[in-house]
Amino acid sequence: MSPAIKNTNIYLLEIPFTTNGKADTLWPVIIQHGQEYILVDCGYPGQLELLEKAAREQGIDLQYLTGLILTHHDIDHVGAAAELKQKYPNIQVIAPVIEAPYISGKRKSLRLIQAEASLKYLNEEQKPFALQFIKFLQSVVPVQVDKKLQMSDTLWSTIQVVPTPGHTPGHISLYIPSQKILIAADAIVVENNKLNIANPQYCLDLEQAVHSVALLSQYEIAELICYHGGRFRGNIQEAFKQVLHEYNNVMKTPINL
Repeated sequence: MSPAIKNTNIYLLEIPFTTNGKADTLWPVIIQHGQEYILVDCGYPGQLELLEKAAREQGIDLQYLTGLILTHHDIDHVGAAAELKQKYPNIQVIAPVIEAPYISGKRKSLRLIQAEASLKYLNEEQKPFALQFIKFLQSVVPVQVDKKLQMSDTLWSTIQVVPTPGHTPGHISLYIPSQKILIAADAIVVENNKLNIANPQYCLDLEQAVHSVALLSQYEIAELICYHGGRFRGNIQEAFKQVLHEYNNVMKTPINL
């Protein structure tokens, strides 16, 4: 672990793509800390070239990456990890200890289990799309996790691991106190210039996800970066309050706002 360095640079990567005729964008992040270049999440299977292009647009060649932090095991966050590791074998793959077995293929993806379980509730018209999605989830190539993060770890003396379960059991966000930057991953997303829970209908534990938003709202945040939506433009604390107010009615124990 390198000594503390005051300046930590953040590069937001824009990955536009089209799926089923619909335009979408993912926003991975590269954190530069001294000689360390750490990518946070890496896109869908087959998106390595898009990832490389997005990094080059920020003046970074992925051959200089030293680490890849996977915040959780959803396909849009880990899908390109095996390709990335194969092309750049010196990258250290880092993931939360709870998520690591799913990323390495030692345990079946919880999202895949969820999708398979949904089949019995779908009508015949809906099933082909669901089966296509299941096949897509099965396409993820497992990748070995080199370093497993505990939920209270600090990386490179400057990046705090923030446990934000709910979307998945071991989901993490990252906080850089020196610059008050929060990399939220899927703990919160930007939709129509507002914050929201990421795909609440598919949260593995929605109540836990709301509690994670409540936890993040307690941080002093100057810059909020979401994997879906990118940088949030607006009053961050007020936006967090609005999300919590909206979802308080699903809580067994309402959050004191």
